[in-house]
Amino acid sequence: MVAGLNKISGFSCRVPHGAFYVFPNITRTGWTSKKLADALLEEAGVACLAGTAFGGFGEGYLRFSVANSVENINLALERIAGWASENLRGIS
Repeated sequence: MVAGLNKISGFSCRVPHGAFYVFPNITRTGWTSKKLADALLEEAGVACLAGTAFGGFGEGYLRFSVANSVENINLALERIAGWASENLRGIS
């Protein structure tokens, strides 16, 4: 999941240490955490939480669970990447 997220423009993710979730930084997208989480759910069919669900310092992050099959994680990454390529143009 980390490698896949890091390939998406505007996303930057570190490898978690002993957790079943990832917490990518999305500040380079220019979107708020809540707005991006809502768009991914409604338009890409991928559920995640806005980092702000964990407090004010979570702005600029999303939380994705990786407690799922590799196939479903890869499908989610494909959907996120496809959505991002259409909606986050010009971001490097």
